[in-house]
Amino acid sequence: MPRCCVTGEKIKSLERITRITVRQLTKSYGANPVLTSIDLDFSGGHVYGIVGQNGAGKTTLFNCLAGLETHGGTVIAEGGRLKDRLGFLQTDPFMLPRLTGREYLRLFCKARAVPEGDLDVRNVFDLPLDRYAQQYSTGMKKKLALQAILLQGNEFFILDEPYNGVDIHSALLITEIIRRLRASGKVVLISSHIFSTLKDTCDVIHVLDGGKMAETVEKAEFKRLEQAMTDFAVGNKLDALSLR
Repeated sequence: MPRCCVTGEKIKSLERITRITVRQLTKSYGANPVLTSIDLDFSGGHVYGIVGQNGAGKTTLFNCLAGLETHGGTVIAEGGRLKDRLGFLQTDPFMLPRLTGREYLRLFCKARAVPEGDLDVRNVFDLPLDRYAQQYSTGMKKKLALQAILLQGNEFFILDEPYNGVDIHSALLITEIIRRLRASGKVVLISSHIFSTLKDTCDVIHVLDGGKMAETVEKAEFKRLEQAMTDFAVGNKLDALSLR
C-alpha cells in the first residue's frame, strides 16, 4: 500500500484550534435525560479531566463532543472545524476485520491526508504492526488507536479511559504523551478510573454527576477532591471485613 503524502503547504494551512466552547449541551434517549445543560470551556495548552460514577454520562458526553451523537446546545471551536482536528480514543476501539496494525495506522493517516512517515520508527508502543489488529489484546488495541490519532496531528484529543488495560510502562508513556500534547498547545480531555493519572496530568477536573456538571476543581484542590472521592467510595464499608 503506497504511503500517504501531501504538500507541506496543505498541512500548514490547517489553523490551530485555540478554544472550544460548549453551551447548554443536552442529550436524552427517549424520555430519559442523560446530559443536562452542560457548559464547558477548553483552551489550548490545557488538560481537562472528567470524573464521575459509572452511568454519570461521561462516555455520552465524549460521543456528543466528537459528533457521534446528536444533541441539543452548541459546541463551537475557534480556529478551525472541530471534526477535522479531533482525535477520539474510545474506551473500546473498534478494529476492522483482516486489517493489520500497520494498515490501521495508514488508514488514519490517509483519512486526514497526512504523511505516515516510517511507521516502524514511529511505533512508540512496539506493537506487532503486521498482525491483524483484531487479534490484539485490549491494551494493545488501545495503544494502536492512540498512536493512530497522534499520527494525524490533531488539535483536540478526547481520551476515554486511555490507561484501561495497558501495562505500567505504557501507562508511563501515555502520561508523558499527554504532558507533551499540553506543552505543544493541544486541548486534551481525559477520563480515568485511576485518580492518580488525572492528578498527574490535568490542570482542571470536572465532576459529572447524574448528567450534570456538579463541580469544577482546580489543581490546588485535587487533594481535597481525591479525599472526598475516597471517603465516598470507601466510607466504613471495610469494617465488615474485620481487617487487622
